[in-house]
Amino acid sequence: MSRIRLLLTGTILMFALTTVAQQTTTSNNAHDSMGGGPTVEKQLTLLTEKLDLTADQQAKTKNILQQLDETTQKIMQDESMSRDERMGNVRTCHHQADKELRAILSDDQKKRLDQFEQEPHPEFHGNANSATPQS
Repeated sequence: MSRIRLLLTGTILMFALTTVAQQTTTSNNAHDSMGGGPTVEKQLTLLTEKLDLTADQQAKTKNILQQLDETTQKIMQDESMSRDERMGNVRTCHHQADKELRAILSDDQKKRLDQFEQEPHPEFHGNANSATPQS
């Protein structure tokens, strides 16, 4: 169960951040205007709302997300690696970020994070799902 949760967390974060890395080559401001994946600030806001993070947790979470974003962008821009190698390295970064995030959460917040990770996240996919019909 723990491995599945970790994989889901990594997948969600990987998709969100690789979308950002692929669409943003010049600045994060262009990223927002293009409607790409979420910025660190948007991710922090969402996690703060879903997990009811304290001010201290928000500061620590922001650092974790910024480091993850920076590392992911560097990896995705490194053309000396194959795509599979880049994705493997990004996945490893997401596993580490998940561990760091969970270390600062209470047990109740960890449960809410587990639940959040099981839900669909259209806000992390930009316009990717816009063609999907609503039922």
